[in-house]
Formats: sequence, C-alpha cells, structure tokens
Amino acid sequence: MALLCGALGAAVTLLATRQRWAEGTATVAGGAFPLTVKGSDVTGVPAALAIVGLAALVAVFAVRRAGRLVVAALLALSGAGIVAAALVAASDNSALDDKAAQASGDTSATVAALSHTGWPYGAAVGGALILLAGLLALRYGALWPAMSGRYERGTDRPRRKARPVDPERPEEMWKALDRGEDPTGA
Repeated sequence: MALLCGALGAAVTLLATRQRWAEGTATVAGGAFPLTVKGSDVTGVPAALAIVGLAALVAVFAVRRAGRLVVAALLALSGAGIVAAALVAASDNSALDDKAAQASGDTSATVAALSHTGWPYGAAVGGALILLAGLLALRYGALWPAMSGRYERGTDRPRRKARPVDPERPEEMWKALDRGEDPTGA
C-alpha cells in the first residue's frame, strides 16, 4: 500500500507541476496580452520533493533498522513539504507578474483578470499520498522485508575451507596441465 501511494503521489505531483496553474492578461502597448504559468514556473519545490520522495520510497526497501526509520521520515517530510509548497503557491501571483514585466518591458507591470486552476491542489493531493506512504513506512516499516545481505562484503558468515588437493585425481592432473605443469614429473 505504501509503495502504491508513494509512486502514485509522485506521479500526480510531477504531472501537476507540468500543468497550467494560473493565467491572466497583461497590458502591452495598449492591448491585452494573455499570460499563463505552469507549476514549475511558480515553484520548483513540489517537483524536486517528488523526486526526493521517489528516491526515499525505493530506499525504504533497501535499508534496515534505523536507516529505514530515517528514510521513512524523509519520505513523510517530502510529502508534507509538497503539500505546503503547493498550497502556498496556489495563490501566488509573482510568476505571472514577472512574465507581465518581461512582456511589457515595465518592471512595475502586473497581471489583470487573474485566475487559478486546480492543479496546485492536485500537487497537494500527490504530496498527501507521499506523506501517507511515509507514515505507513514509519509505522509498519520494521515488519517489511529488506534486501538480502547475502552478497555484501564483510559478513560474519563462516567460510568454507578448501579441501586438500590430491595430485593423483584426474581433474587435478588436467588442472596442472592447464597451468603448464607436468603432472607426471616429480
């Protein structure tokens, strides 16, 4: 459930930041000029935290014990950050005002007939899903399986001892020939 929530939340957030969040009109040389801004123009925080959330979501399954708690907390914090940033940016007009200033050449130009879309709230929903994934990982993460340490270096597993070599065995004679030795010589 946490994996599904986290992946879906990151996808929704990334999709929402690529959509139009606000639109308005700027007066340029006596005429109205329509302007729009995408979520990534308004703020880059939700998209960046969605990427962090995806990385943390994968890392939750790769680490164990205390590391899992730290990564799960990072996952939850990235979701909370997405929600906060998207809700703050939902009514932000500065990106449109900056575009109006560029279009008109007047630094004091602002946008009129301003309207916002629902995409910032879609990003907030995606952040809430990532937050839920982080909270699930914090609560139930200790019960989840971890990646195997079978191939890690420095494990404390006993090593098998090499069996003694019997030079009279046929395969040992062939190995001696492969090494360039004469198995018949003493």
